[in-house]
Amino acid sequence: MIAEISDLQFSYGPIKALDGISLNLAEGAVGLLGPNGAGKSTLLRILLGFLAPQHGQGRVLGFDIRLEQARIRRHVGYMPEDDCLIPGMDAVTFTAYFGELSGMPRQEAMKRAHDVLFYVGLGESRYRFLETYSAGMKQRLKLAQAIVHDPKLLFLDEPTSNLDPQGRREILELIQDISSKKDIQVLICSHILSDIETVCSDVVILNKGRLAAQGKLSELRELHYRLYEIRIKGEGEGFTARIKALGCRVEETEDKLLKVYVPAEMDIREIFRVAEGEKCQVRHFVRSRTSLEDLFARAVGVD
Repeated sequence: MIAEISDLQFSYGPIKALDGISLNLAEGAVGLLGPNGAGKSTLLRILLGFLAPQHGQGRVLGFDIRLEQARIRRHVGYMPEDDCLIPGMDAVTFTAYFGELSGMPRQEAMKRAHDVLFYVGLGESRYRFLETYSAGMKQRLKLAQAIVHDPKLLFLDEPTSNLDPQGRREILELIQDISSKKDIQVLICSHILSDIETVCSDVVILNKGRLAAQGKLSELRELHYRLYEIRIKGEGEGFTARIKALGCRVEETEDKLLKVYVPAEMDIREIFRVAEGEKCQVRHFVRSRTSLEDLFARAVGVD
């Protein structure tokens, strides 16, 4: 486990940001999701050792979140959402400086800075001043400073924000490479659900300071229903009404394809019995993978 926390509580005055969160974060790439105000940022700050919980206990990489905050920060990397750049400094000096802040000797930090800047694609630009960097280059630089000291755990807060589609793909490829080949555990906080699906095998969803869902994406998708894509020939209104009465949720696309969410306990043969009763022909019937968007909506109570 990369982190274990129990009954975490934290409030900002009368506003309860975390309300009894207990969870274990598995190794690999884990996605942290939730609507605005769900408690994601507060949880991240506690795991990083920036805040001490008002109630509850926890460990990150085996270190106590109350007593060993400095040791936690030495062993983790953090890529913040907001820019943390120093004008008038070039990229290699900036990255090496963060290596020194993490406890690396100056000469080792400088050598490592060159290596990680080439790794993230900034090798040719490493002597340019930071204020001349584009949005995509700044994101790469923030990733470089987060891994310069070879952390065991990497916290990424909105790593693809303000990027165009190509830039997003490139950053996600770097994150996938880091989590799969560099032996670095990754926790990604993002509002872009497709990014989480691309990179993460596990997910944690918060809502109103509480844990709404946690587990492997593949298992959570199948928790309450199965998704089928169905195309019928015949009058569809009666067919749709009857399968809805059986507990199915039905969405119709512009090209008349039905996306039918079938409860886990329902016998799928009921679909065909309904079609026969409504004198419809089932022309297309394919099991489909449910999306993280569906899971997120169910977890936070959005229709």
